[in-house]
Amino acid sequence: MATLHTADTAPAPRRVIGVDLDAPLPCLVADETGESAMVIGYRGGHPTGTLDVRLTDDPADAARALEALQETVLADVPAVSDDDLPTISVVVSTVVDRVEDLGKLLDVLEHLDYPRHEVILVDNRVRVPAGDALPAMLAGRNVRLVEERRPGLSAGRNAGVAAATGDVIAFTDDDVRVDPQWLRAIGSRFVSEPGLDAVTGVILPSELTTPAQIWYEAYYGGFSAERTFSPVTIVPDDVQGTMRHARVTAVTPSGEVLKHFAVYGIGAYGAGANMAYRRTLIEAVGGFDHTLGAGSPARGGEDLAMFIETLWRGGKIGFEPRAVVHHRHRQTIEDLHKQLHGNGVGFTALMFALAAKDKRHVAVLARLMPLAAKVKSKQMLSRLAGRRDAATEVTNDASTTRIPKTLAYHELRGFPAGPAAWFRSRRRWRDVEAGRFRP
Repeated sequence: MATLHTADTAPAPRRVIGVDLDAPLPCLVADETGESAMVIGYRGGHPTGTLDVRLTDDPADAARALEALQETVLADVPAVSDDDLPTISVVVSTVVDRVEDLGKLLDVLEHLDYPRHEVILVDNRVRVPAGDALPAMLAGRNVRLVEERRPGLSAGRNAGVAAATGDVIAFTDDDVRVDPQWLRAIGSRFVSEPGLDAVTGVILPSELTTPAQIWYEAYYGGFSAERTFSPVTIVPDDVQGTMRHARVTAVTPSGEVLKHFAVYGIGAYGAGANMAYRRTLIEAVGGFDHTLGAGSPARGGEDLAMFIETLWRGGKIGFEPRAVVHHRHRQTIEDLHKQLHGNGVGFTALMFALAAKDKRHVAVLARLMPLAAKVKSKQMLSRLAGRRDAATEVTNDASTTRIPKTLAYHELRGFPAGPAAWFRSRRRWRDVEAGRFRP
Protein backbone atom coordinates (compact mmCIF):
# COMPACT_ATOMS: atom_id res chain seq x y z
CA MET A 1 0.00 0.00 0.00
CA ALA A 2 1.19 3.49 -0.77
CA THR A 3 1.35 6.17 1.89
CA LEU A 4 -1.40 8.77 1.67
CA HIS A 5 0.05 12.25 1.31
CA THR A 6 -1.38 14.64 3.87
CA ALA A 7 -1.37 18.41 3.68
CA ASP A 8 1.83 18.36 5.76
CA THR A 9 3.63 15.93 3.46
CA ALA A 10 4.64 17.05 -0.01
CA PRO A 11 4.05 14.34 -2.62
CA ALA A 12 7.02 12.97 -4.49
CA PRO A 13 7.41 13.69 -8.22
CA ARG A 14 5.13 11.60 -10.42
CA ARG A 15 6.11 10.59 -13.93
CA VAL A 16 3.69 11.09 -16.82
CA ILE A 17 4.02 8.13 -19.19
CA GLY A 18 2.17 7.42 -22.42
CA VAL A 19 1.67 3.72 -23.21
CA ASP A 20 0.52 2.13 -26.48
CA LEU A 21 -2.02 -0.42 -25.30
CA ASP A 22 -1.88 -2.29 -28.60
CA ALA A 23 1.86 -2.96 -28.23
CA PRO A 24 3.85 -4.91 -25.61
CA LEU A 25 3.81 -3.00 -22.33
CA PRO A 26 7.00 -1.16 -21.38
CA CYS A 27 9.00 -2.20 -18.33
CA LEU A 28 7.86 0.25 -15.64
CA VAL A 29 9.86 0.31 -12.41
CA ALA A 30 10.74 2.84 -9.75
CA ASP A 31 13.88 4.85 -10.47
CA GLU A 32 15.50 8.14 -9.59
CA THR A 33 12.68 10.03 -11.35
CA GLY A 34 9.97 8.70 -9.07
CA GLU A 35 8.13 5.80 -7.47
CA SER A 36 4.74 6.57 -8.98
CA ALA A 37 3.41 7.48 -12.40
CA MET A 38 0.35 8.73 -14.19
CA VAL A 39 0.06 6.33 -17.13
CA ILE A 40 -1.95 7.47 -20.16
CA GLY A 41 -3.18 4.60 -22.31
CA TYR A 42 -3.33 5.13 -26.07
CA ARG A 43 -4.89 3.21 -28.93
CA GLY A 44 -4.31 4.38 -32.47
CA GLY A 45 -2.56 7.49 -31.15
CA HIS A 46 -5.56 8.55 -29.05
CA PRO A 47 -5.95 8.32 -25.25
CA THR A 48 -8.49 5.87 -23.80
CA GLY A 49 -7.88 6.37 -20.07
CA THR A 50 -5.41 7.20 -17.33
CA LEU A 51 -4.18 5.23 -14.35
CA ASP A 52 -2.14 6.28 -11.31
CA VAL A 53 0.38 3.50 -10.68
CA ARG A 54 2.63 2.83 -7.71
CA LEU A 55 6.00 1.69 -9.09
CA THR A 56 8.25 -0.91 -7.46
CA ASP A 57 11.46 -2.70 -8.40
CA ASP A 58 9.40 -5.46 -10.01
CA PRO A 59 7.89 -4.55 -13.43
CA ALA A 60 5.27 -7.26 -12.92
CA ASP A 61 3.60 -5.07 -10.28
CA ALA A 62 3.01 -2.28 -12.78
CA ALA A 63 1.92 -4.76 -15.43
CA ARG A 64 -0.77 -6.13 -13.12
CA ALA A 65 -1.95 -2.61 -12.30
CA LEU A 66 -2.19 -1.77 -16.00
CA GLU A 67 -4.62 -4.61 -16.67
CA ALA A 68 -7.48 -2.24 -15.85
CA LEU A 69 -6.18 0.30 -18.35
CA GLN A 70 -5.86 -2.37 -21.05
CA GLU A 71 -9.60 -2.95 -20.86
CA THR A 72 -10.32 0.59 -22.08
CA VAL A 73 -11.33 0.95 -25.71
CA LEU A 74 -11.35 3.68 -28.32
CA ALA A 75 -14.77 4.84 -29.46
CA ASP A 76 -15.48 4.22 -33.14
CA VAL A 77 -15.73 7.36 -35.25
CA PRO A 78 -16.47 7.70 -38.96
CA ALA A 79 -13.50 8.38 -41.21
CA VAL A 80 -13.46 11.82 -42.81
CA SER A 81 -11.59 12.57 -46.04
CA ASP A 82 -9.21 15.51 -46.24
CA ASP A 83 -11.41 17.15 -48.87
CA ASP A 84 -14.35 17.29 -46.45
CA LEU A 85 -12.45 18.80 -43.53
CA PRO A 86 -13.08 22.50 -42.80
CA THR A 87 -10.31 25.06 -42.95
CA ILE A 88 -9.11 25.86 -39.44
CA SER A 89 -7.33 28.89 -38.01
CA VAL A 90 -5.39 28.23 -34.78
CA VAL A 91 -5.23 31.32 -32.57
CA VAL A 92 -2.75 31.66 -29.71
CA SER A 93 -2.78 34.89 -27.72
CA THR A 94 0.34 35.47 -25.62
CA VAL A 95 2.14 38.06 -23.53
CA VAL A 96 5.40 36.19 -24.29
CA ASP A 97 6.24 35.41 -20.68
CA ARG A 98 6.82 31.69 -21.33
CA VAL A 99 9.24 31.85 -24.24
CA GLU A 100 10.47 28.24 -24.12
CA ASP A 101 6.96 26.78 -23.90
CA LEU A 102 5.74 29.05 -26.70
CA GLY A 103 8.55 27.96 -28.99
CA LYS A 104 7.77 24.28 -28.40
CA LEU A 105 4.09 24.89 -29.08
CA LEU A 106 4.80 26.63 -32.39
CA ASP A 107 7.11 23.76 -33.40
CA VAL A 108 4.13 21.42 -33.30
CA LEU A 109 1.39 23.75 -34.56
CA GLU A 110 3.18 24.36 -37.84
CA HIS A 111 3.36 20.65 -38.63
CA LEU A 112 0.04 19.28 -37.44
CA ASP A 113 -1.60 16.39 -39.27
CA TYR A 114 -4.13 18.59 -41.05
CA PRO A 115 -4.50 19.55 -44.72
CA ARG A 116 -5.57 23.23 -44.51
CA HIS A 117 -4.79 25.25 -41.42
CA GLU A 118 -3.07 28.47 -40.45
CA VAL A 119 -1.39 29.52 -37.21
CA ILE A 120 -2.03 33.02 -35.88
CA LEU A 121 0.04 34.29 -32.96
CA VAL A 122 -1.35 37.35 -31.23
CA ASP A 123 1.20 39.50 -29.41
CA ASN A 124 -0.98 40.80 -26.58
CA ARG A 125 1.71 42.74 -24.70
CA VAL A 126 0.78 46.29 -23.81
CA ARG A 127 4.46 47.24 -24.04
CA VAL A 128 7.27 45.45 -25.86
CA PRO A 129 10.48 45.24 -23.83
CA ALA A 130 13.96 45.93 -25.10
CA GLY A 131 15.65 42.78 -26.28
CA ASP A 132 12.35 41.26 -27.41
CA ALA A 133 12.71 37.51 -28.00
CA LEU A 134 9.69 37.21 -30.28
CA PRO A 135 11.19 38.24 -33.68
CA ALA A 136 13.95 35.66 -33.43
CA MET A 137 11.46 32.98 -32.36
CA LEU A 138 9.23 33.64 -35.38
CA ALA A 139 12.03 33.86 -37.94
CA GLY A 140 11.55 31.21 -40.62
CA ARG A 141 8.20 30.02 -39.24
CA ASN A 142 4.97 29.85 -41.18
CA VAL A 143 3.14 31.80 -38.47
CA ARG A 144 1.11 34.98 -38.91
CA LEU A 145 1.78 37.61 -36.26
CA VAL A 146 -0.98 39.95 -35.10
CA GLU A 147 -0.36 42.77 -32.64
CA GLU A 148 -3.03 43.70 -30.11
CA ARG A 149 -1.79 46.23 -27.56
CA ARG A 150 -5.11 46.53 -25.74
CA PRO A 151 -4.81 44.41 -22.58
CA GLY A 152 -6.53 41.13 -21.83
CA LEU A 153 -6.83 37.64 -23.26
CA SER A 154 -10.26 38.39 -24.72
CA ALA A 155 -8.86 41.31 -26.69
CA GLY A 156 -6.06 39.09 -27.95
CA ARG A 157 -8.38 36.29 -29.00
CA ASN A 158 -10.76 38.69 -30.72
CA ALA A 159 -7.86 40.18 -32.67
CA GLY A 160 -6.92 36.67 -33.77
CA VAL A 161 -10.48 35.98 -34.87
CA ALA A 162 -10.54 39.19 -36.90
CA ALA A 163 -7.39 38.12 -38.76
CA ALA A 164 -8.39 34.47 -39.22
CA THR A 165 -9.55 33.05 -42.54
CA GLY A 166 -10.69 29.57 -41.43
CA ASP A 167 -14.26 28.29 -41.25
CA VAL A 168 -13.39 26.97 -37.78
CA ILE A 169 -11.26 28.84 -35.26
CA ALA A 170 -9.39 26.79 -32.65
CA PHE A 171 -7.84 28.25 -29.51
CA THR A 172 -5.10 27.04 -27.22
CA ASP A 173 -2.67 28.61 -24.74
CA ASP A 174 1.07 29.19 -24.75
CA ASP A 175 1.69 26.82 -21.80
CA VAL A 176 0.47 23.67 -23.56
CA ARG A 177 1.66 21.31 -26.23
CA VAL A 178 -0.83 19.74 -28.60
CA ASP A 179 -1.02 16.21 -29.96
CA PRO A 180 -0.16 15.94 -33.68
CA GLN A 181 -3.74 14.80 -34.47
CA TRP A 182 -5.40 17.56 -32.39
CA LEU A 183 -6.79 19.50 -35.34
CA ARG A 184 -7.83 16.40 -37.29
CA ALA A 185 -9.90 15.27 -34.31
CA ILE A 186 -11.58 18.69 -34.10
CA GLY A 187 -12.23 19.01 -37.82
CA SER A 188 -13.53 15.45 -38.11
CA ARG A 189 -15.98 16.00 -35.25
CA PHE A 190 -17.40 19.10 -36.93
CA VAL A 191 -17.91 17.09 -40.14
CA SER A 192 -19.39 13.98 -38.53
CA GLU A 193 -21.76 16.10 -36.41
CA PRO A 194 -22.58 19.11 -38.61
CA GLY A 195 -25.02 20.57 -36.06
CA LEU A 196 -22.21 21.41 -33.63
CA ASP A 197 -21.25 25.02 -32.98
CA ALA A 198 -18.21 24.23 -30.84
CA VAL A 199 -15.85 21.36 -30.00
CA THR A 200 -13.78 20.90 -26.84
CA GLY A 201 -11.29 18.20 -25.91
CA VAL A 202 -9.17 16.52 -23.27
CA ILE A 203 -6.52 18.41 -21.30
CA LEU A 204 -3.81 16.20 -19.80
CA PRO A 205 -0.82 17.23 -17.66
CA SER A 206 2.52 17.47 -19.43
CA GLU A 207 4.43 16.91 -16.19
CA LEU A 208 3.79 16.25 -12.50
CA THR A 209 7.16 17.06 -11.01
CA THR A 210 6.30 19.50 -8.19
CA PRO A 211 3.83 19.30 -5.28
CA ALA A 212 1.87 22.20 -6.78
CA GLN A 213 1.40 20.35 -10.08
CA ILE A 214 0.40 17.10 -8.36
CA TRP A 215 -2.03 18.86 -6.02
CA TYR A 216 -3.59 20.81 -8.90
CA GLU A 217 -4.07 17.63 -10.91
CA ALA A 218 -5.71 15.98 -7.90
CA TYR A 219 -7.83 19.04 -7.08
CA TYR A 220 -8.85 19.87 -10.66
CA GLY A 221 -8.40 16.43 -12.23
CA GLY A 222 -9.10 16.83 -15.92
CA PHE A 223 -8.33 20.57 -15.72
CA SER A 224 -12.02 21.20 -16.16
CA ALA A 225 -12.91 18.55 -13.55
CA GLU A 226 -14.63 16.07 -15.87
CA ARG A 227 -11.92 14.05 -17.58
CA THR A 228 -13.61 11.40 -19.64
CA PHE A 229 -12.51 9.59 -22.77
CA SER A 230 -15.88 9.07 -24.42
CA PRO A 231 -17.42 11.54 -26.90
CA VAL A 232 -20.34 13.58 -25.60
CA THR A 233 -22.67 16.20 -27.07
CA ILE A 234 -24.06 18.95 -24.85
CA VAL A 235 -27.47 20.18 -25.98
CA PRO A 236 -29.93 22.68 -24.47
CA ASP A 237 -33.01 21.11 -22.90
CA ASP A 238 -35.07 23.86 -24.52
CA VAL A 239 -34.64 23.31 -28.24
CA GLN A 240 -36.17 26.71 -28.96
CA GLY A 241 -33.16 28.41 -27.40
CA THR A 242 -35.08 30.43 -24.81
CA MET A 243 -33.26 28.68 -21.93
CA ARG A 244 -36.07 29.36 -19.50
CA HIS A 245 -34.71 26.79 -17.07
CA ALA A 246 -31.04 27.08 -18.15
CA ARG A 247 -30.67 23.30 -18.27
CA VAL A 248 -28.57 21.28 -20.71
CA THR A 249 -28.09 17.56 -21.33
CA ALA A 250 -24.99 15.47 -21.98
CA VAL A 251 -25.76 12.84 -24.63
CA THR A 252 -23.64 9.96 -25.99
CA PRO A 253 -23.36 9.23 -29.73
CA SER A 254 -25.90 6.41 -29.27
CA GLY A 255 -28.42 8.86 -27.80
CA GLU A 256 -28.03 7.78 -24.17
CA VAL A 257 -28.55 10.62 -21.72
CA LEU A 258 -25.63 10.79 -19.29
CA LYS A 259 -26.90 13.64 -17.15
CA HIS A 260 -28.82 16.91 -16.98
CA PHE A 261 -27.14 19.95 -15.44
CA ALA A 262 -27.31 23.73 -15.29
CA VAL A 263 -25.73 25.54 -18.22
CA TYR A 264 -23.34 27.27 -15.79
CA GLY A 265 -21.65 23.89 -15.16
CA ILE A 266 -20.45 23.56 -18.75
CA GLY A 267 -16.89 24.12 -17.51
CA ALA A 268 -16.90 20.41 -16.64
CA TYR A 269 -16.61 19.71 -20.37
CA GLY A 270 -14.19 22.33 -21.61
CA ALA A 271 -11.64 25.06 -21.03
CA GLY A 272 -9.97 27.79 -23.05
CA ALA A 273 -6.77 25.80 -23.58
CA ASN A 274 -8.62 23.40 -25.90
CA MET A 275 -11.68 24.76 -27.70
CA ALA A 276 -12.83 25.45 -31.25
CA TYR A 277 -15.84 27.28 -32.73
CA ARG A 278 -17.44 27.78 -36.07
CA ARG A 279 -16.64 31.30 -37.20
CA THR A 280 -20.35 32.00 -37.64
CA LEU A 281 -20.99 31.34 -33.93
CA ILE A 282 -18.25 33.72 -32.77
CA GLU A 283 -19.54 36.42 -35.10
CA ALA A 284 -23.12 35.92 -33.85
CA VAL A 285 -22.03 36.21 -30.22
CA GLY A 286 -19.89 39.26 -30.91
CA GLY A 287 -16.57 37.74 -29.82
CA PHE A 288 -15.12 37.15 -26.38
CA ASP A 289 -16.21 39.43 -23.54
CA HIS A 290 -13.50 42.07 -22.99
CA THR A 291 -14.48 42.45 -19.33
CA LEU A 292 -13.46 38.83 -18.63
CA GLY A 293 -10.31 36.76 -19.02
CA ALA A 294 -6.68 36.72 -17.99
CA GLY A 295 -5.12 40.15 -18.07
CA SER A 296 -8.31 41.82 -16.83
CA PRO A 297 -9.28 42.54 -13.19
CA ALA A 298 -11.86 39.74 -13.56
CA ARG A 299 -8.99 37.27 -14.02
CA GLY A 300 -10.90 34.66 -16.08
CA GLY A 301 -14.26 33.37 -17.25
CA GLU A 302 -14.13 34.42 -20.91
CA ASP A 303 -14.03 30.80 -22.13
CA LEU A 304 -16.99 29.74 -19.97
CA ALA A 305 -18.91 32.82 -21.09
CA MET A 306 -18.52 31.74 -24.72
CA PHE A 307 -19.59 28.16 -23.90
CA ILE A 308 -22.65 29.40 -22.02
CA GLU A 309 -23.55 31.88 -24.76
CA THR A 310 -23.34 29.07 -27.33
CA LEU A 311 -25.82 26.91 -25.41
CA TRP A 312 -27.95 29.90 -24.37
CA ARG A 313 -28.57 30.56 -28.06
CA GLY A 314 -29.68 26.96 -28.66
CA GLY A 315 -26.31 25.78 -29.98
CA LYS A 316 -24.55 22.47 -29.36
CA ILE A 317 -21.08 21.68 -28.01
CA GLY A 318 -19.24 18.45 -28.75
CA PHE A 319 -16.70 17.07 -26.29
CA GLU A 320 -14.14 15.16 -28.37
CA PRO A 321 -11.63 13.02 -26.41
CA ARG A 322 -9.42 12.52 -29.46
CA ALA A 323 -8.61 16.24 -29.43
CA VAL A 324 -5.83 16.32 -26.83
CA VAL A 325 -3.53 18.99 -25.42
CA HIS A 326 -1.01 18.67 -22.59
CA HIS A 327 -0.93 21.48 -20.04
CA ARG A 328 1.99 22.52 -17.86
CA HIS A 329 0.40 23.15 -14.48
CA ARG A 330 1.74 25.93 -12.24
CA GLN A 331 5.01 24.75 -10.72
CA THR A 332 5.04 26.65 -7.41
CA ILE A 333 2.58 26.71 -4.52
CA GLU A 334 2.46 30.51 -4.69
CA ASP A 335 1.47 30.44 -8.37
CA LEU A 336 -1.08 27.70 -7.71
CA HIS A 337 -2.70 29.74 -4.93
CA LYS A 338 -2.89 32.76 -7.28
CA GLN A 339 -4.44 30.61 -10.00
CA LEU A 340 -7.09 29.14 -7.72
CA HIS A 341 -7.91 32.57 -6.30
CA GLY A 342 -8.24 33.84 -9.86
CA ASN A 343 -10.57 30.94 -10.70
CA GLY A 344 -12.85 31.97 -7.84
CA VAL A 345 -12.78 35.64 -8.85
CA GLY A 346 -13.38 34.80 -12.50
CA PHE A 347 -16.38 32.57 -11.85
CA THR A 348 -18.45 35.08 -9.91
CA ALA A 349 -17.31 37.89 -12.23
CA LEU A 350 -18.64 35.75 -15.05
CA MET A 351 -22.06 35.55 -13.39
CA PHE A 352 -22.27 39.36 -13.25
CA ALA A 353 -21.13 39.67 -16.86
CA LEU A 354 -23.83 37.23 -18.00
CA ALA A 355 -26.53 39.04 -16.02
CA ALA A 356 -25.46 42.39 -17.46
CA LYS A 357 -25.79 40.99 -20.99
CA ASP A 358 -29.11 39.16 -20.50
CA LYS A 359 -31.35 39.86 -17.48
CA ARG A 360 -32.87 36.37 -17.71
CA HIS A 361 -29.72 35.08 -16.02
CA VAL A 362 -30.66 36.96 -12.84
CA ALA A 363 -33.83 34.97 -12.22
CA VAL A 364 -32.20 31.68 -13.14
CA LEU A 365 -29.16 32.26 -10.94
CA ALA A 366 -31.32 33.29 -7.98
CA ARG A 367 -33.25 30.05 -8.28
CA LEU A 368 -30.15 27.88 -8.71
CA MET A 369 -27.88 29.52 -6.13
CA PRO A 370 -28.81 27.31 -3.11
CA LEU A 371 -28.34 24.11 -5.12
CA ALA A 372 -25.13 25.40 -6.70
CA ALA A 373 -23.65 26.17 -3.27
CA LYS A 374 -24.50 22.66 -2.11
CA VAL A 375 -22.97 21.03 -5.19
CA LYS A 376 -19.83 23.18 -4.99
CA SER A 377 -19.33 22.33 -1.31
CA LYS A 378 -19.69 18.61 -2.01
CA GLN A 379 -17.31 18.89 -4.94
CA MET A 380 -14.64 20.63 -2.86
CA LEU A 381 -14.92 18.08 -0.04
CA SER A 382 -14.52 15.30 -2.58
CA ARG A 383 -11.43 16.93 -4.06
CA LEU A 384 -9.85 17.54 -0.66
CA ALA A 385 -10.36 13.86 0.14
CA GLY A 386 -8.40 12.97 -2.99
CA ARG A 387 -11.36 11.69 -4.99
CA ARG A 388 -11.87 12.64 -8.62
CA ASP A 389 -15.16 13.97 -9.96
CA ALA A 390 -15.12 11.95 -13.17
CA ALA A 391 -16.43 8.45 -12.57
CA THR A 392 -15.26 7.31 -16.01
CA GLU A 393 -11.57 7.67 -15.22
CA VAL A 394 -9.60 4.56 -14.38
CA THR A 395 -7.90 5.18 -11.03
CA ASN A 396 -5.77 3.36 -8.51
CA ASP A 397 -6.48 3.89 -4.80
CA ALA A 398 -2.86 3.10 -3.96
CA SER A 399 -1.78 6.52 -5.26
CA THR A 400 -4.56 8.72 -3.89
CA THR A 401 -3.25 12.21 -3.14
CA ARG A 402 -4.36 14.16 -0.08
CA ILE A 403 -4.76 17.82 -0.91
CA PRO A 404 -4.00 20.81 1.37
CA LYS A 405 -7.15 22.60 2.52
CA THR A 406 -5.48 25.88 1.60
CA LEU A 407 -6.33 25.19 -2.06
CA ALA A 408 -10.05 25.34 -1.36
CA TYR A 409 -9.49 28.39 0.85
CA HIS A 410 -7.80 30.35 -1.95
CA GLU A 411 -10.53 29.46 -4.43
CA LEU A 412 -13.33 30.23 -1.97
CA ARG A 413 -11.95 33.62 -1.01
CA GLY A 414 -11.98 34.58 -4.67
CA PHE A 415 -15.75 34.16 -5.02
CA PRO A 416 -16.82 37.26 -3.04
CA ALA A 417 -14.16 39.35 -4.82
CA GLY A 418 -15.57 38.57 -8.27
CA PRO A 419 -18.38 41.16 -8.51
CA ALA A 420 -16.16 44.12 -7.61
CA ALA A 421 -13.46 42.80 -9.94
CA TRP A 422 -15.94 42.69 -12.81
CA PHE A 423 -17.05 46.28 -12.22
CA ARG A 424 -13.40 47.36 -12.22
CA SER A 425 -12.85 45.38 -15.40
CA ARG A 426 -15.84 46.97 -17.12
CA ARG A 427 -14.66 50.43 -16.11
CA ARG A 428 -11.14 49.72 -17.31
CA TRP A 429 -12.32 48.48 -20.70
CA ARG A 430 -14.35 51.64 -21.17
CA ASP A 431 -11.15 53.59 -20.50
CA VAL A 432 -9.32 51.41 -23.04
CA GLU A 433 -11.92 52.09 -25.71
CA ALA A 434 -11.85 55.82 -24.94
CA GLY A 435 -8.05 55.91 -25.05
CA ARG A 436 -7.80 56.82 -21.37
CA PHE A 437 -6.19 53.60 -20.16
CA ARG A 438 -2.62 53.84 -18.85
CA PRO A 439 -0.99 50.55 -17.79
